[in-house]
Amino acid sequence: MRKILLWLLIILAVLIGFVLIKTFTYSFKKIPVNQAEAVNISRDDSAIYRFSGGLKIPTVSTGELGDFDYTSFDAFKRYLRNNYPLVYQQTENYEVNGYGLVFKWKGTNPALKPILFLSHMDVVPPGDAPVKNKEEQIFRLQDKAVPAVTAVAKEWDYPPFSGAVANGRIYGRGALDMKGMLFSLMESMTRLIKEGYAPKRDIYLAFGFDEEVGGRKGAVKIAEDFKKKGLEFDAVYDEGGVILEKGSIGGIDTDVALIGCAEKGFLSARIKVKGLGGHSSMPPLESAIGKAAILMQRLEDNQMKPVITPLIQEFFNNVGGTMSFTTRLAIANKWLLKKALLSQLTKNNSTNALVRTTTALTMMKGSDGTNVLSPEVSFVVNFRLLPGNTVKEVKEHIANATKGFDVEVEEIDNTREASAVSQTSTKAYQMIEAGIQKVFPGVLTTPYLTVGGTDAYKYQIVSKNIYRFIPFKINSAEQQSIHSTNEYISIGNYEKMIYYFKYIMQNYDN
Repeated sequence: MRKILLWLLIILAVLIGFVLIKTFTYSFKKIPVNQAEAVNISRDDSAIYRFSGGLKIPTVSTGELGDFDYTSFDAFKRYLRNNYPLVYQQTENYEVNGYGLVFKWKGTNPALKPILFLSHMDVVPPGDAPVKNKEEQIFRLQDKAVPAVTAVAKEWDYPPFSGAVANGRIYGRGALDMKGMLFSLMESMTRLIKEGYAPKRDIYLAFGFDEEVGGRKGAVKIAEDFKKKGLEFDAVYDEGGVILEKGSIGGIDTDVALIGCAEKGFLSARIKVKGLGGHSSMPPLESAIGKAAILMQRLEDNQMKPVITPLIQEFFNNVGGTMSFTTRLAIANKWLLKKALLSQLTKNNSTNALVRTTTALTMMKGSDGTNVLSPEVSFVVNFRLLPGNTVKEVKEHIANATKGFDVEVEEIDNTREASAVSQTSTKAYQMIEAGIQKVFPGVLTTPYLTVGGTDAYKYQIVSKNIYRFIPFKINSAEQQSIHSTNEYISIGNYEKMIYYFKYIMQNYDN
């Protein structure tokens, strides 16, 4: 017995030693060191003024299938033409489906595949939060920049369509999502044209107008137009990841640039549950709403299995070196601690979204009266599909969860598979990393899974190299202002965006 115990102790000691050695020698990505200082970017007051003016135009997209008021979009198109005459003069430009804008800056070498930069001109509604200062015409470049917000705002500092410039910030719906990228692209191209730069390969800009409601009239039609023309892009750059400041992601102890190399799929299902209706004074033993509650609990309790995909493994290989010892130990020894690692990841809503197809119950409808039993209760469940899971698998998952109940399942909204995963070994990806180090030296960069939807997905028919990243550095509170209250971008971030895109355009072939 003693010998067996001794051998067990020896095996345990060897195992512990092996695990520790594996942890300390694991090749986590190092944070860049000894980098040059960030480039000195001089402020261009006129660029800020043009951007501010664009934020004043309420290009709100709402409703189904992009059926909304396009009056403001007409004004926005005129605004771009009037404020960026060089881009319109020096490019081949045209409209797709009435409002999609495409610009082609012709390169000197037609043998090279073109590159494409995306954005969208539409924004979500501003909501009904109160406004502190209702003055509309504010343009105070002389203000000292105030520190970034650290909590989600409950009110707007200035009206959401004022384009106010104050406190070292540019305020307005769309400042971060997504007019900031649109205007920085127009500014970058304008500056290069003024400098007499001639690109080697064709450079395209494409701006959708209904991204916030699915992009079916904008990006889908633009991508189809490119496909008909036989275009294939060496790189497609769109929104998605950002640079999050240290402390914004739980457990990651550094600033980190999240470069979206894929995005999750989407399926929303309305599940109608049948039961006995009638008066609440004589209720059945099982009501439709009670059955619906059982099904909803099933869907939340028994979600699709978590998995560490190759993309997320690469993400952890990059950021793991900044995490706690126990997390590094689990990542380095996934062969032994995979279950424990997944268990930990699924306990946090942010990391859970990276390792599984998520389940979100979003809507429910039953009786309209307090004393009326509805014979039918419906609820909506939204799934965001992890690359590797399929729409078919999600449908089977719903069927298993509802087995034994009288239900109807109806797909609603814009069902789609998860995107393909773009590689990190490409020139297109390496240019992102190089551009980041120019304006944010020392920032850790990593591939990432974009959990929300973007227009980028629609362009898979014309490129294999699609990357989702906007070059600004924000904290988690600023990030949550997107689609919420008091959206703003710092003047410093906006200036760096312009420099970054100019750098990519100018150095892609240098």
